[in-house]
Amino acid sequence: MRAPGSYVGLEKLGRVRLSRHFELRNFLYSEIANHYGRSNVPEDPGLLIAAGRRLAEDLLDPLVETFGPIDIRSGYRSPALNHFGATEVRPQKCSSNEVSRAGHIWDRRDAAGRMGATVSIAVPWFAAQYNAGRDWRDLAWWLYDHLAFHAVCFFPNNAAFNLTWREEPERVVSSYIAPKGKLAGAGRVPDPERHARYADFPPYRGIAYPEIPGRADSELTHAQPV
Repeated sequence: MRAPGSYVGLEKLGRVRLSRHFELRNFLYSEIANHYGRSNVPEDPGLLIAAGRRLAEDLLDPLVETFGPIDIRSGYRSPALNHFGATEVRPQKCSSNEVSRAGHIWDRRDAAGRMGATVSIAVPWFAAQYNAGRDWRDLAWWLYDHLAFHAVCFFPNNAAFNLTWREEPERVVSSYIAPKGKLAGAGRVPDPERHARYADFPPYRGIAYPEIPGRADSELTHAQPV
């Protein structure tokens, strides 16, 4: 699939459905692009869609169907936009392109050849509790036990976090909230008491949505843009 060369092409690309709950356009908005008048057009839409579908189907849909709506703070960045954010925006808002491949740059594989995608999100259901004093690790351990992510990294504002799907996942959890550093990953033994932290969380994928008569979920997920 070619990169869109017109507004109509970009509009059509944005309408591609990635999963039951998300279209590609949900992830194309960028505050850096908006403020500085930069475009955020993918170079490899085919790889972008493939990585985005895994992120949306495997990680984001289960979150929505457990906790309700989520806030998307940052999704896809084109290589050109990410480089601008890493080198010309102060304070620096993006990691280098080398680090961001198969991360926020969905349409570039990482140095090991792995496909991946990152999104920065907050879960309002949990953010309200975190802002009232709840420990961010309660949600971190829930994510660890329920989602097949590559990496999670928490931030202080509303307990928002980067969530990454990637081939050959490494299952790393880290945080900029105290206690800072790595919570889970290579060389770290998961907390055996972690399940009690989220015992009061809602049932996994317990939110029921109306069925679409005569149409399977797979048809909805892979529907063509309209």
